[in-house]
Parts: sequence; structure tokens; C-alpha cells
Amino acid sequence: MTRRPQGAQPPAETRAAPSAPEPLPAPELTEAECRRCGTYIAGLDGRYACGVCGWVNDHSEGHRRLPRADEDPDRPAHGRRRPRLLPGPLPELPGPLPEPPPPGA
Repeated sequence: MTRRPQGAQPPAETRAAPSAPEPLPAPELTEAECRRCGTYIAGLDGRYACGVCGWVNDHSEGHRRLPRADEDPDRPAHGRRRPRLLPGPLPELPGPLPEPPPPGA
């Protein structure tokens, strides 16, 4: 391996930092009435789900576009994947625990 001379710069393509996408603005908390049961509900950017009756409005009714996968700050780093599931059936759980002896026995 050859050492780089002091003060030498790596090639430009390795120096340039990858351009990160512009962060999206924070979502806005919005409120409305459920279209099915009338319950007062809150959502983000005009997207709602009612916890009482289960009604959900369509994602296209929101006030802003949804972020793409590459704009998601919680997305795993490039090259990282979710762990693979083991093949085969799930292991069986042990049977019920034995009953404790009655008090005073």
C-alpha cells in the first residue's frame, strides 16, 4: 500500500458529499368530523382515521404530497435491509405452567 503525500487531496468524486434531499416541512395537525359517525378526529395534513368506527379517508385527499421513500428520515441507510425471517414454522410455545399449590399446603 502506498501512502498519500501530506496535503494531497483525494479525487473530486470521492470528496463530494452525496446531495441530501431537501427536508420536508413538518406536518400540520388538522381536525375534522368523521364522515361516517361524526366523531371529532385529528390527523396530519388532512389525512384522517377514526378510532371509533374505523373510517379512513383516501391518502390523495391530504393537503400536501406524501414523501417518497428516499425522503423518509427513518429509512434505513442505503445497503441495509431488514433482517430475513427464518424459514419454517414458528417454534411451539411450552404448555401451560403447573398450578401452584394452595396456600397452607
